[in-house]
Amino acid sequence: MDGVTVAELQAYLKTHWETVKTELLAGTYRPAPVKRVEIPKPGGGVRLLGIPTVLDRLLQQALLQVMNPNFDAHFSWYSYGFRQGKRAHDAVKQAQAHIRSGLRWVVDMDLEKFFGAPR
Repeated sequence: MDGVTVAELQAYLKTHWETVKTELLAGTYRPAPVKRVEIPKPGGGVRLLGIPTVLDRLLQQALLQVMNPNFDAHFSWYSYGFRQGKRAHDAVKQAQAHIRSGLRWVVDMDLEKFFGAPR
């Protein structure tokens, strides 16, 4: 959205880091708008993908690395979405194990759709 590439980020930060840092510490930093892209699904329809700026992605990753150890330990072992070391294949294998044990219900929940987030 802002035209800054990964290759240009270091130079951008040398010029703008003090402002970004001040805004982060003051709680006034606002991420840039996210570029919205529609990706066709094989069975029809589209999946929306949001692409943040390189700076916002860097800040997201920095926050993830600090916050993840504090919060991940409290998630259910059976939560597979966007978790370090967990894949969709692991969720499928777990569901298959439950079916083999006699259970017959599997719940796949999409929180965005659950809360009716506007598009």
